[in-house]
Amino acid sequence: MILQYICPAMKAINTPLIGRSEAINILKTAYDSPRPSLISVVGRRRIGKTFLIRNVYRKQIKFSVTGIAKASKREQLLNFRLRIVEAFGELNVPTAFDNWLEAFAFLTKKLDATLDGSPDKRVLFFDELPWLASHKSGFLNAFSWFWNSWAADRRVTVVICGSAASWMIRKVVNNRGDLHNRVTHRIQLHPFTLAEVGAFMDTHGLVEDPYQRIQLYMSLGGIPFYLEQIVKGESAVQTIQRLLCAPSAPLSAEFDLLYSSLFDNATHHLSIVKTLARKQIGMTRESIRKAVNFDSSGTLSRVLEELELSGFLMRSTPFGKTRKDSLYRLVDEFSRFYLTFIAGKPRGKVQFSEVAQSPSYRAWAGYAFENVALRNTMAIKKALGIHGIRSTESSYIARPSETTDGVQIDLLLDRADRTISLIEAKFTESPFDLSKDYAKKLREKRSRFLAHTKTRKQVFIVMLTTFGLGSTRHSVGIVDQVITADALF
Repeated sequence: MILQYICPAMKAINTPLIGRSEAINILKTAYDSPRPSLISVVGRRRIGKTFLIRNVYRKQIKFSVTGIAKASKREQLLNFRLRIVEAFGELNVPTAFDNWLEAFAFLTKKLDATLDGSPDKRVLFFDELPWLASHKSGFLNAFSWFWNSWAADRRVTVVICGSAASWMIRKVVNNRGDLHNRVTHRIQLHPFTLAEVGAFMDTHGLVEDPYQRIQLYMSLGGIPFYLEQIVKGESAVQTIQRLLCAPSAPLSAEFDLLYSSLFDNATHHLSIVKTLARKQIGMTRESIRKAVNFDSSGTLSRVLEELELSGFLMRSTPFGKTRKDSLYRLVDEFSRFYLTFIAGKPRGKVQFSEVAQSPSYRAWAGYAFENVALRNTMAIKKALGIHGIRSTESSYIARPSETTDGVQIDLLLDRADRTISLIEAKFTESPFDLSKDYAKKLREKRSRFLAHTKTRKQVFIVMLTTFGLGSTRHSVGIVDQVITADALF
């Protein structure tokens, strides 16, 4: 779905909105409801929360305010006053508000006086709520009063946004005080899938080659703001060099800003992220605890939860294991790429054209492509013709036994139709030639999986490759289905 957005604070521009159909439907449903709505929208920095809201509600927003990072209560209140003046004019607006309750009370009077009798529903937008609600500011208490004493009896749609997903969920969505169960609609924005990245690039006439598109995805992830930095006429290697490796690279400081903007004290978060960046298959909670050496088990649990809620980590239970054996994996492509090839290097000294040809990058790209598969399992299921069949995505690891060698499978689909698809991902610049030795390896992997799991389900081997298979002579009787990168787009 593509809509047009005219930003009120800028010259008129036509910027397409890619995807987000589920979120758009929630926003429209909430607005069309005869009842007041309180919508929470969460998602990491640069994910496009503000753009989405201003796009869908561009004609309905009557008042909006955006919190200022690391600002004091006084500065936030001044910012709030300026937004009131912008929306309603200077007349009778106090020179300053002493507290948030006073500020919200004045806002309600302005809204009632200006919009009384209007048939249109009002949209009020509070962006970066965690920044507005600075420590001991009293903002949340005042906002609770605003909703319970005023908004709940009016024809309004109130939208609250925040990049700090864990804060939004703990303080607002799961609030146990006056805001308990007040949120009527919840939206969590995730990075673009490969299909959405493909739609973005098609819309803007950018890179067409599937290999280079995936190369960009593995470096930048599906973050709309990062993708907007791609320009026509550049290859993936040129783009990555300009955005991350050049002396004045626009995203060179993004990694540090990303975590510091989301978490009050990001030291523990960064410690875990950097540890997981070195482990391609993920780590258990206990192995993470030993690696990062946290003093408090509670701190570890909180930080893992915050990273998971913010979309940096994915937790999954390996096939045949229990929840205590769950693996945490770093799935944020940008963080993984940055920590592997940029972090710790002198600014402007990395030449990505050389890195991209190195054996270390090829090995890393192989693992990163498996991560791409994990992040895009719905596209894989659609390509397999099983998108309507319920499935669980997981990995599988078994140590050698007395009778069977060990086996590791990075991605499998345990399907409700009594079938298991073992996904073998290969990221290559040309069709993958399946050699006799590799075919033997696949046969052994399947037989070891059957021996260790003793499953009675049908087991298929699926090859996910960039451009399909070259030679298929050795795949007969081994590979059941082949998916190319085009299917993921």
